[in-house]
Amino acid sequence: MSDYDHYLIDAISLIDTTIISLPAEINSFEELSAALKEDISFTVFKRTNKGLLRSLKYIPEREGGNTSKFISNFCKLCYNAEINDLKEQKNYLCNSLPNNGYYNYHLEEFFKRKEKIESMNDLVKEFTEIVTEELSLIRKGSIVALKHIAVINQSYDRLITDLEFIPD
Repeated sequence: MSDYDHYLIDAISLIDTTIISLPAEINSFEELSAALKEDISFTVFKRTNKGLLRSLKYIPEREGGNTSKFISNFCKLCYNAEINDLKEQKNYLCNSLPNNGYYNYHLEEFFKRKEKIESMNDLVKEFTEIVTEELSLIRKGSIVALKHIAVINQSYDRLITDLEFIPD
C-alpha cells in the first residue's frame, strides 16, 4: 500500500459517517472531494459562508478596524463559499465598503480601479493600496505642520483660503 493510499484511508476515517454518507468505493482524493460536496452539509456550509460574506463590512483602520484581518476573512469566505468568479468577488468587496452617504473614499477609489483588477491577488492589492492612501489623507481635525514655505506675492490669508480639507 502506498503513502497516498494511507493518506486517503486516514482522510476517510476522519469523516463522521453518521452525518455524511460516503460511497463504498473511494479510490482518490478527487472522488472523496466530489462525494463530500454532494452532501447537504456542504451546501449548508457554502450558504452560511455566502451569508457571512454578504454581511461582512470593512471598518477603516482610523475607526478601529483591522485591514489584514478583514482581507483574510474576505478571502476565506470567498473560498469557502466557492465564489471563484472575479466579478462576483468584486461585487462582494464593493458591498462591504463603508457607505456613509456624504464621503465614500474607499468606494469611489474602488470604482475607479475596478476595471483593471484581473485576479483575486489584484483585488487584494488594489484594496490595500486604497486603504494605505486613505490613511495618509488630511482630514478635518488633522494637525498639519508646514515648514519652509516660501510665499511670494501672496498674503497669508490667500494661502489659507486655497487649502481644501476633506470632511470626516
